[in-house]
Amino acid sequence: MEKKKKPAQGNDGSKAVKTLWTIFGIGIALVILFFFCVSKGLFGTMPTFEELENPQTNLATQIISCDGKVLGSYYVENRSNVYYSDLSPYLPQALISIEDERFEQHSGIDSKSLFRVAFGVLTGNKKGGGSTLTQQLAKNLFPRDENLSTVRLVIRKFQEWITATKLEYNYSKEEIIAMYLNTVAFGHNAYGIRSAAKTFFDKDPKHLNLEESALMAGVVNAPTRFSPVRNPENATNRRNLVLKSMVKNGYITQEVYDSVSQIPIDMSHFGVMDHNSGSATYFREYLRKELNEWTKTHTRADGRPYNIYTDGLKIYTTIDSRMQRYAEEAVKEFMGGELQPLFFKHWKGQKNAPFSLKDKDKIDELMLASMKRSDRYRELKKEGLCEDSIVAEFNKPVKMTLFSWNGPIDTVMSPMDSIRYCKWFLQSSLISIESHTGHVKAYVGGIDFRFFKYDHVTQAQRQVGSTFKPFLYALAMQEGEYTPCTKIPNIPYNIQLENGTFWSPKNAGKHVNEEITLKYALAMSNNWISAYLMNRFGPQAVISMARRMGVESPIDPVPAICLGVCDLKLIEMVGAMSTFANQGVYIKPMFITKIEDKNGNVIQRFSPEENEAMSEVTAYKMIELMKGVVQSGTGGRLRFAYNLNNPIAGKTGTTQNNSDGWFMGITPDLTTGVWVGAEDRSIHFRSTALGQGSHTALPIWALYMKKVYADPTLNVSKGDFPRPTAPDVDLNFDCGKEERDYDALEYIDVF
Repeated sequence: MEKKKKPAQGNDGSKAVKTLWTIFGIGIALVILFFFCVSKGLFGTMPTFEELENPQTNLATQIISCDGKVLGSYYVENRSNVYYSDLSPYLPQALISIEDERFEQHSGIDSKSLFRVAFGVLTGNKKGGGSTLTQQLAKNLFPRDENLSTVRLVIRKFQEWITATKLEYNYSKEEIIAMYLNTVAFGHNAYGIRSAAKTFFDKDPKHLNLEESALMAGVVNAPTRFSPVRNPENATNRRNLVLKSMVKNGYITQEVYDSVSQIPIDMSHFGVMDHNSGSATYFREYLRKELNEWTKTHTRADGRPYNIYTDGLKIYTTIDSRMQRYAEEAVKEFMGGELQPLFFKHWKGQKNAPFSLKDKDKIDELMLASMKRSDRYRELKKEGLCEDSIVAEFNKPVKMTLFSWNGPIDTVMSPMDSIRYCKWFLQSSLISIESHTGHVKAYVGGIDFRFFKYDHVTQAQRQVGSTFKPFLYALAMQEGEYTPCTKIPNIPYNIQLENGTFWSPKNAGKHVNEEITLKYALAMSNNWISAYLMNRFGPQAVISMARRMGVESPIDPVPAICLGVCDLKLIEMVGAMSTFANQGVYIKPMFITKIEDKNGNVIQRFSPEENEAMSEVTAYKMIELMKGVVQSGTGGRLRFAYNLNNPIAGKTGTTQNNSDGWFMGITPDLTTGVWVGAEDRSIHFRSTALGQGSHTALPIWALYMKKVYADPTLNVSKGDFPRPTAPDVDLNFDCGKEERDYDALEYIDVF
């Protein structure tokens, strides 16, 4: 009987192993194929190599002062990038400890975290996520679409894995940390660590201490839940959890944790950054409009116009952050602490206050005009409401926030009443220019940009009063026959007008029917002598001089311009006055020195625009003339009230009914002008003693300059003005005792 052969066990086993290896190999191949297809974008768009090299995020354009401070930003997302070297050393340590403790060991994907997540899903005991910092960066740089299906979400996750490995290949660990901190949101309109450090602590990221760095690292996980402003207890617990993780990972000791974890979170420097807050708000708004015009004629490499809200430009300005702060402080100190309380007291109990008008219909007209200029009116108009309905809406009480010098007031008031309330506040503006460069160093367009948007530096045109007289005197000095010591009879002068009638201005002061020097006449703002000079040269010649000194606003060629009846801008006046300190060369006020792109490449450099308006000798004569205003004239308050005894040239100005107060002050380094007045010209002091420029505008100039002089880092000179080199010209303008007779307290600088 033939025996049956036993099956070859070895062969069957070998086939089974081969089958398993085949299945495994096919699985591996499918995985590789899948990842290959994902990487090639077959399951959805993947970032290109160029996009990985230059990841696109919305970057804020920064406005940078000449001393390197960020004044503010224009943005869709308030974000500006930093390098790793710009970070506090505690920041990477805190971030790695709480978010990705094996960050230094993996290459974009942490296998241990993945196994932990997988085990948690299978057992229902999920603890923590599996995403590395690099994966989170990939998700931040190339955000997911919303409402993805489960399949699409899984594919998207694989895409992020591949992107993470590519990021690890293209960037160092330090660069990835910096990129991550640049992309994350911290809440409160702060995107990226630079914005967050500024918003929460008013610091640069480099200067964050240990507890602040731990808080920042903890906030990114859930900005609202861990907000130190909205949820301080949660924020403290989260910060301390980060500190514990830093102990675990060896970055700090237990002793340091025990000490630092007890420190309360300090939010005293917290401030949300927006266009209404921070420094130089009026300047930033002026600059925004100028830059929007600039973008119309400047394009990126791809041919598209620059966008100041997303392209991360750096605008290097002439503004000095220290001088800007002193200017804002001076306005607030005098307007809020002295002049406004005096104005309230002055008008208390007066009918129709604060309007000086007696005709109620005219007051109603002014109120309606203000209503029509408001945003609320424009919005109601867009909604299709008729005029009567809009007026009815303006008389309904609503919740609102109003300005006060002691801080914003939340109240319930009708919009029309709020307009009347705002009318009570006097406005002020200041601009300070470096005389020899034209660089604008400080710019204050109003008392508070949050509530009063109108810019009184570059938008407003107001009657300039006697501050216009230097144009007339400069013309007289330029012609050569006059010097500061030339004497003119102090008598009324008649000027024949085109219609054949005669005009003669009123005047006040001493030495009537005597001869007085031009230096004394300007110091006392004498109107008769101005009429004499106007009769001598004519309106058109004076206007031509003003034009050479940078004045562009319309000026009617009438004799009365010698008293300043024309409406000009503060920036025009200060730019023109700086010509005297710059040896007769006018330089157009300059705001920007250069613009860089986000990579630091210079797009454009800016050069001053200048022209010779007068001779160097004429400019020096004018400085000597205007010194008299401060030495013995209407600007004498600088000396007896503010102890500013260094060489200063100046000119006060007060317009009809005290509606506008001006002071122009010139030193060898700085030319600064101040204006004070109300929104409506019918709102003003009833007394010239209170309303003249020497009382309303000059004190702000004095407070500003005292702060500037007190700061040795600014190196602003208290020296004298340089004398021109003109050996054939007598430059001795000491006109004798007359110019030192002090009349300022008795003299009113007004026409």
